[in-house]
Amino acid sequence: MKRRSLPVAAAFAASAALLLTACGGGDDKSSDNDKIAGADQASEPPKKSTAPSAAPTEDNPDGVDVSLPKDMNLVFDWDKPTNKNEAAAMEDAANYLRAIYRGVDKRSTKDAALTAYATGGGRHYAETQINEWIKGGWTGTGTRRHYDATTRSAPNGNSVEVAFCADTGKFLGKEVKTGKVLESEPSLKDFGYYKIIMTKYPTSESLWQASKVFVETEAKKCQ
Repeated sequence: MKRRSLPVAAAFAASAALLLTACGGGDDKSSDNDKIAGADQASEPPKKSTAPSAAPTEDNPDGVDVSLPKDMNLVFDWDKPTNKNEAAAMEDAANYLRAIYRGVDKRSTKDAALTAYATGGGRHYAETQINEWIKGGWTGTGTRRHYDATTRSAPNGNSVEVAFCADTGKFLGKEVKTGKVLESEPSLKDFGYYKIIMTKYPTSESLWQASKVFVETEAKKCQ
């Protein structure tokens, strides 16, 4: 069966089927309140081991390597907000997802990209995802598409909620040992709706970190 992407694999049946559930850094329900959940959470400083691994560029001013293998394609089909902070938070939300799948590819939760773009519940969520792929003996291949994104700033200006849909219908699991791609039929499980709370790193003008993740699985509104 196909290995789904960001929603966590909660249990493994003998047939190797995956049972997917939402995971929200300690809370698995999306918040629809006006106040952004986790908006007052302080961002944790990256550890010393997470020094930039690449030179800063216009596309990635943080200088963190979030490159992925050629067969692992994350597409972000969304418009950049006019608000400077929201635009930066949205880009680093994308980098957070890239960091997760970079960890999947490298079979590690210790990559510098993950520590740079995740903190608190966001770090816990990412590590849970990566470890499930590692335990299953899988990596990913194909295209994972993200779209219909919106942003919402907290009053203090230090947190931004980045919400979006994801279609994982063309993003497949692949056995690391054999290279076998795990196929499955299209279903509602291919669609998820995400809210990622991005928190501004206090000593950087450009770096935002994912501090909480809320997921709605089998999201009909994303079909």
